[in-house]
Amino acid sequence: MTLDTENFNYTDERFADLQMLRYRLNGFEQLTVKQKQFVYYLSQATLFGRDITFDQYGEYNLRIRKMLEVVYQELRVVDDSDQFRALEIYLKRVWFSNGIYHHYACDKFIPEFSEDYLYRAVMSVDARKLPLADGQTVKELCHELFPVIFDSELLVKRVNKADGEDLVATSACNFYQNVTQQEVEDYYAAKKTENTDCPPSYGLNSTLVKHDGVVEELVWKTDGRYGQAIRQIVYWLQKAADVAENEQQKNVICLLIKYYQTGNLHTFDEYSIQWVKCLGTKVDFINGFIEVYGDPLGLKGSWEGLVEYVDEEATHRTQTISQNAQWFENHSPVDPRFRKPVVKGVSASVICAAMLGGEEYPSTAIGINLPNADWIRAHHGSKSITISNITDAYNKAAHGNGFREEFIHDLSILKLIEKYGDICDDLHTDLHECLGHGSGQLLSGVDPDALKSYGNTIEEARADLFGLYYMADKKLVELGLLPDIEAYKSHYYTYILNGLMTQLVRIQPGRQIEEAHMRNRALIARWCLAHAQGVSFARQNGRYELTINSFEELRNLFAQLLSEVQRIKSEGDYEAARRLVEDYGVAVDPDLHAEVLERYRKLNLAPYKGFINPRLLPICKNGEIVDVQVDYSESYTQQMLRYSSEYATLI
Repeated sequence: MTLDTENFNYTDERFADLQMLRYRLNGFEQLTVKQKQFVYYLSQATLFGRDITFDQYGEYNLRIRKMLEVVYQELRVVDDSDQFRALEIYLKRVWFSNGIYHHYACDKFIPEFSEDYLYRAVMSVDARKLPLADGQTVKELCHELFPVIFDSELLVKRVNKADGEDLVATSACNFYQNVTQQEVEDYYAAKKTENTDCPPSYGLNSTLVKHDGVVEELVWKTDGRYGQAIRQIVYWLQKAADVAENEQQKNVICLLIKYYQTGNLHTFDEYSIQWVKCLGTKVDFINGFIEVYGDPLGLKGSWEGLVEYVDEEATHRTQTISQNAQWFENHSPVDPRFRKPVVKGVSASVICAAMLGGEEYPSTAIGINLPNADWIRAHHGSKSITISNITDAYNKAAHGNGFREEFIHDLSILKLIEKYGDICDDLHTDLHECLGHGSGQLLSGVDPDALKSYGNTIEEARADLFGLYYMADKKLVELGLLPDIEAYKSHYYTYILNGLMTQLVRIQPGRQIEEAHMRNRALIARWCLAHAQGVSFARQNGRYELTINSFEELRNLFAQLLSEVQRIKSEGDYEAARRLVEDYGVAVDPDLHAEVLERYRKLNLAPYKGFINPRLLPICKNGEIVDVQVDYSESYTQQMLRYSSEYATLI
């Protein structure tokens, strides 16, 4: 199918604090038929994980979604009330967030329709379509689910990271049942008795439960928890293996299937190692229980899927970075004890996303570095990707929206950002993913989980600081990655401004910063402001404005902080991590926050963006796929209802 690049519409509908975008599959038509088949089968495996993510994000999410979908579909042609429109918006938010908790802030969002309205609506629909438990009546269903939806004091946060609280007991994520934080920590500490430099990621693929006083794991595998969904994922992975680009890629898929069938974490490590080594293919994928941001203790992997193919032209940039990885490691401003003597297997690509799933849908990352296990990165390397068609969609949607002009008063800085902003943003993402996450090493015997709930924030700060430090290095100009030595200043300014101020548009009044990436950015910006002579952030002409008089000093501060953050990571210094995050990355100044929200409100922008997937339509002849067409016409609601029908596995 030929893409209409001139008339492609990146923006779609908007609701609540969300703007839906579309991403374009640039160059998809140039793939071979076999590669298109491969993408299609992997995409099916990606979409069949959707219900797992919903369930992981909250015990009641799937049944609430199903109940609301039944009400919506039966009443949308007969009910034009404000209450129904509020229910529609709430359902769209549930779809977007994979449950009833805000996808970024993790707070439960409360409906703007009444409990009485929903009760009457549920009682009016066909009861056979509702998610009733065995023997349950419709009234009993309402009695069970309504408090979860409407009670603002019940199960209030999906992920709680408040210092000093039992993070397991106070988090609504569905990774633990009837256990305390101390019981979780004791359970996995007992598993780490073996002295090895290659430990598995304990707890990554299981629910930890306590029955009759006994704590045990329910492993996520084909004949275990989430088995109905995982068996569908495996079915499509098996079809993908049959059309893999080479034997190595087929072997990688077979190892992933074996891991899904057994739940064995050593098999997952073997799969991860072979996945890192599988290079030179046009199409690649991410599929599994991977990132641990959704667990307050940073142990359990949320399910995610991504299908991708290489953007050949843009990949030249990342290949240049990865080919010089050892130089960057050798010149890092951290203690030499914490540097890798030999950087192994660092590969990086710019890719086009072909399908997003699970935790990567509808909101997705713009860059990814995997595997997460430190020992695999040290001994075997890692893969980094920057997703070009996603960043392109973000950039197109942001063009001319007035955001920069509202928050940046210095015309010379605005000109720098206009000239270099997009280039520097992409480059910092590459440095963060390819080199930052892949840099440094733990000292022998240090537990990879030693930083506990602060581990994710420290790791993101480490990667960001690595990229920030090198953004100003003349080496990037010599390598042709930046046009001149002045370019980095645009990124330094926008990064500090975001950490101090503009990212606060994503936080509700009276709340603190909790998401790991936001804490990281606040930590870096506030620490630098506290230690800088040539950086000021104060009211001018009645509003807060940032002034950077010495970019060189700022780079030196990035170096100092990177050195300390790497030490914390390498030594497993939990107390230092806690102090750094709590002192600089958490609290929000209410006066500054109020000003930011008011200035942002005038721009009439949505602070969060998400994506509608293209629909891949196989064209068959004699039972064989002979082509795959790309359809961008599906609306957000159409896609979500179709996914709930075609890819429902757990309800």
